[in-house]
Amino acid sequence: MTTSLALDPDFCKLLVSSHLRVVGTPLIDQNALQEDAARWLYEDAPFCVVAHDTDADPRFVYANRAAQKCFEYSWSEFTALRSRLSAEHPDRDERDALLESVRTKGYASGYRGLRIAKSGRRFWIENVTVWNLIDDDGVYRGQAATYRQWKDV
Repeated sequence: MTTSLALDPDFCKLLVSSHLRVVGTPLIDQNALQEDAARWLYEDAPFCVVAHDTDADPRFVYANRAAQKCFEYSWSEFTALRSRLSAEHPDRDERDALLESVRTKGYASGYRGLRIAKSGRRFWIENVTVWNLIDDDGVYRGQAATYRQWKDV
């Protein structure tokens, strides 16, 4: 695994600060915003966090270990994946509509969507919050999502 963004404190700050600024609630305990926040979010967080870039066909640039376990991909596999491929073809239109809504409104919460793991296992992600990654200078850097609940179909 290349660590690239996995343990990058600046990327962790982007995830955490944009979530607070855009959604209005903390992604992680504010007291945890110390040196090890990036490591904790990547390795130990009991919830999934994924993020994709700004490409026309976005690619995942981040997936914490909880998300990797959920989707059954390693870091290198996940970060090579186009984010649309996390949903089966019939479910992509709904996913695309959600992401476009987030792009214009800033975030969405309470989303439920059907996803597919590397093995072909289908599962629901529930109570998902998706938000725009906006850096401190107001530059759009992509989108991220977090969820604590998933269940197999």
